[in-house]
Amino acid sequence: MKASTREGHINASDVAWEVVGEGVRRKILGYDRELMLVRVEFEKGSVGYAHKHPHRQVTLVESGEFEVQLGSEKRRLRGGDCFFVPPDLEHGVVALEAGVLVDVFTPAREDFIAAAK
Repeated sequence: MKASTREGHINASDVAWEVVGEGVRRKILGYDRELMLVRVEFEKGSVGYAHKHPHRQVTLVESGEFEVQLGSEKRRLRGGDCFFVPPDLEHGVVALEAGVLVDVFTPAREDFIAAAK
């Protein structure tokens, strides 16, 4: 991710949605090489399949209700709750109702930027 950044003031309406799964879409908002913020919308019943990556991640449940898996543990989280994912921990979500997650990654997810191009 050499010169690719989105810094300064960012109007979400200027950033295109990217469909990333059935009932799931995201907007990659502010980022540089070290830090990234992503807004992800889920329709009721949609799934963020279990996966892992070397990035640290903290996620705010902006709205809705989700079943969140961290390793082998699952919990229900609602608007205002959050979860932290250390590097290489398998994690995923199921939208129990329509909702929005706000993901923050460090370092930035180069794979997300490449997929958005």
